[in-house]
Amino acid sequence: MTDHTDQPAATTPPTQPVDVTRSSPAIANIPTAPAITSVGPVTQLERITSLDVLRGFALLGILVMNIQAFAMIMPAYFNPHAYGDLTGSNYLVWLLSHIFADTKFMSIFSMLFGAGIVLMAQRREVRNLPAAGRHYLRMGTLLVLGMAHAYLIWDGDILVTYALCGMIAYPLHRLRPTYLLVIGLTLIGITSIINLLFQLSLPYWPEAELIGLRNEHWQPSAEFVQQQMAARQAGWLTQLPQRVMQALFLQTFLFAIDSMWRITGLMLIGMALFKWRVFSAQRSVAFYSRQLLFGLAVALPLIIAGVWYRNVHDWDIRYSMFTGSQFNLWGSLPMALGWIGLIMLICRNAWLPRLRAALAAVGQTAFSNYLLQSLICTWLFNGYGLGLVGSLSRTQQALLIIVIWSMQIALSQWWLKRYRFGPAEWLWRSMTYGRMQPLRREAVV
Repeated sequence: MTDHTDQPAATTPPTQPVDVTRSSPAIANIPTAPAITSVGPVTQLERITSLDVLRGFALLGILVMNIQAFAMIMPAYFNPHAYGDLTGSNYLVWLLSHIFADTKFMSIFSMLFGAGIVLMAQRREVRNLPAAGRHYLRMGTLLVLGMAHAYLIWDGDILVTYALCGMIAYPLHRLRPTYLLVIGLTLIGITSIINLLFQLSLPYWPEAELIGLRNEHWQPSAEFVQQQMAARQAGWLTQLPQRVMQALFLQTFLFAIDSMWRITGLMLIGMALFKWRVFSAQRSVAFYSRQLLFGLAVALPLIIAGVWYRNVHDWDIRYSMFTGSQFNLWGSLPMALGWIGLIMLICRNAWLPRLRAALAAVGQTAFSNYLLQSLICTWLFNGYGLGLVGSLSRTQQALLIIVIWSMQIALSQWWLKRYRFGPAEWLWRSMTYGRMQPLRREAVV
């Protein structure tokens, strides 16, 4: 999640997104970091509204994929044939989510996090204040909050990864945008190389290990499914050891071979896009239109080719888990750019004011809303709540997503009329600055 702590931005009312000036010759001279008037966390009048709108859009979008991990066993997140019906509308829901959501919204979030690193550093450097110490303190507090989320609520947490990758990416934030882009793409490429090496090693794996990999992570046996369902139906305390073990696996092994390279690379790309003024809706309508069309033109054939490749090989783990994942890995980046282009067009042209206000409210409370999604879904699907795991089809999950979105939008707008930050944002800021931040919004007389 990208916190706005120490981030400069354009003047914006509490819940009404600002309409960016239309393209003009003077647009190139707009500074990246406006004048700073505060010393602590960013005030309501210093926000970049297009960032809030984009962040809110991405936050709602990640639930499209995360709901599958909450509602079904984890292998179904990666292999749709691992669990549940995959015909008719259920297949259509999976296909659309795979094409337009899988890894795309996470990519947008990672890029925004990189942009936030640059924003915070610029804001402090303008006032001749040291930026590095505050950044690493900020990442340290996020790491603590992320571990609490991972171990106590949901092992699919991304906050720990963001905190660690944010620490890695920071020393490069002053580089020119072109260098950031090249390094970012190179780091993502390392993920592909690692996947290729795993693919080449498969013929040399002992048969028992290959079967174990398939049964636990790709195409589980009926016995494994039964065990997982029983574990998910258990109480919170009973689930705790398994939740901690799964979280540690993601934070160590998977981090080293995948997410460290990929997420850090995306953060660097986000830094480049911010320096090129892409996220602030300051580029021309033609620029964002080309970005949208480019994203669709490149991403759609690549991702669809990946679906075809996996279908041809009957979703066999020997082809689909490592090589087969590369189509979506590389297709997710242009698709994310296409989504960004669309949202920036909406902000640039002042389209859909109610939608922008709703997304901006969710974006300003993105940290809180991310945690809220985990709380809602773990309560709905785990045994210490309603225990609905395995009982909803993919189509029913899609309908549930709409209900949760509606609730989060309404709650975010209601909250921001009364409070300056979301509760999680307030806690993060207070921990970062070592003092309680004012939370209640002052009444307008």
